[in-house]
Amino acid sequence: MSRGDGFQRLVAIMRRLRDPERGCSWDLKQSFATIAPFTIEEAYEIADAIDRGDMDALADELGDLQLQVVFHAQMAEELGHFTLDDVMDRICGKLERRHPHIFGDASESPGWDSIKAAERKDKPDASALAGVAIALPALDRAAKLQRRAARTGFDWPDEAGPRAKVDEELAELDSESEPKRREEELGDLLFAVVNLARHLNIDPEEALRQANRKFERRFRAIEKKPGFEKLSLDEKETLWRAAKAVQAGSAD
Repeated sequence: MSRGDGFQRLVAIMRRLRDPERGCSWDLKQSFATIAPFTIEEAYEIADAIDRGDMDALADELGDLQLQVVFHAQMAEELGHFTLDDVMDRICGKLERRHPHIFGDASESPGWDSIKAAERKDKPDASALAGVAIALPALDRAAKLQRRAARTGFDWPDEAGPRAKVDEELAELDSESEPKRREEELGDLLFAVVNLARHLNIDPEEALRQANRKFERRFRAIEKKPGFEKLSLDEKETLWRAAKAVQAGSAD
């Protein structure tokens, strides 16, 4: 099979699945809204395969994500919005436009961010925050909103500002007792922590993923203790500290 044949085969399969007379009943009843969660899930599964260093799984997951692109494009073509060729033309044009030093006459790149900012000025929403997808994970979206705002000069000069803001938001959370207000203050605290992470050049999403993995490893280790659920909290804490010491030692 030559390069490109596989893609065309996928397109043909998708068209057959969506054929009103001969297609699959499940595929036919789908819409952009019902497929979108699968699209997001596939992107996460790609990240998981990369994190595990599983190249065989990565090949599978990349194929699954490609299916999502073809699925959305097929539905759009059926509704008369755009075709898969339009999708390809747009990404090709975007890549060429954003690399004028490669595909144009520029001697050096003006910078991806500056090119994107110039493109936003031609759109109805010219805000520096325009286009930050609502569906992004909250930590990722907070960091991206903050980076966008920082490019306009709306930012602390160093980490001292966001660090003080964390303390301020934590104090405000402690002072609240009404559930809805506490939820709001907790959100402000998380947003402040993301801002601190940005100033420390730490990816908050990756930092939390690592913390999740660490917690999972340690909990899986201590829950193997016979009668774990019946142990007191102090006894469980002792097991936790022991697991922490063992895992910290194995990491050295």
